[in-house]
Amino acid sequence: MGFIVLACAILSLAFPAFLSSIPTFAINPMLGLIMFGMGLTLDPVDFKIVLTRPRDIIVGCCAQFIIMPALAFALTKVFNLPPELAIGVVLVGCCPGGTASNVITFLARGDLALSVGMTIASTILAPFLTPLLVWLSVGTLVDVDALGMLLSILYVVIAPIAVGLLCQRFLPSLTHRTIPYLPAFSTLMITLVVGIIVAHNASKLLSAGLVVISVVILHNVCGLSLGYALGRLLRLSRPKNIAISIEVGMQNSGLASSLAVLHFSSFPLATIPGAVFSVWHNISGALIAKLYARSDKAPSRPE
Repeated sequence: MGFIVLACAILSLAFPAFLSSIPTFAINPMLGLIMFGMGLTLDPVDFKIVLTRPRDIIVGCCAQFIIMPALAFALTKVFNLPPELAIGVVLVGCCPGGTASNVITFLARGDLALSVGMTIASTILAPFLTPLLVWLSVGTLVDVDALGMLLSILYVVIAPIAVGLLCQRFLPSLTHRTIPYLPAFSTLMITLVVGIIVAHNASKLLSAGLVVISVVILHNVCGLSLGYALGRLLRLSRPKNIAISIEVGMQNSGLASSLAVLHFSSFPLATIPGAVFSVWHNISGALIAKLYARSDKAPSRPE
């Protein structure tokens, strides 16, 4: 998927006229459809993980909402980013984990149950923690509508997931027939989201592209590394370390771009870090999955 998204981003950069005709507010229903698909695929058993493994989930969520926001804030200072780019980087850092992290964790032979549990927990916490963290990070630069962001996340993320769960509960046969098509559909939606954002900001991206790409890559790589290091520091098993690493490093960057469109429309470049992150973290995720799966085949410590 990463290479499909990358190809679309390059085409949108070279030929922006086609996708720039699609308004940016179309991003929000697209993201809602992706979240609806997530709701269709969630098993009720997944929610039990949050309750039956509280220590692991708390460690993972603390890592998620401390490491990535702190890295984002630090990178904006180190690179002396202008406010509109700083907002975009911070939005990425303050968002919950992305659904692609579950697939990458599976491929990396990590603790898939922990990854799914962390995704669920961080998504549930996002309406409260994401606006708060964004306000703490960039509230001195721009006005942050924390309540508006909370409502946006409820509408764009939580509500579609809830509808997907209801469909799974009351329309099981339809859900079962739909699920095989969801990966391709989600790829299409993510590709369109990235393409629309890049097309609308092609000229500005060309002028600031190298800085944005450098910050995004550092943000992602440092998140993956620090997530794993935290697991090692707490003497967790290798599969848990892998799950925390991937869950921390891979963000719901589509949500970051959506929030930028909804609440920071006067800063057009704020959407760009989320779009670049969407491309990069799928590529880095595939690479890190291969690295984790191939390295250190020794048995993990007991749970």
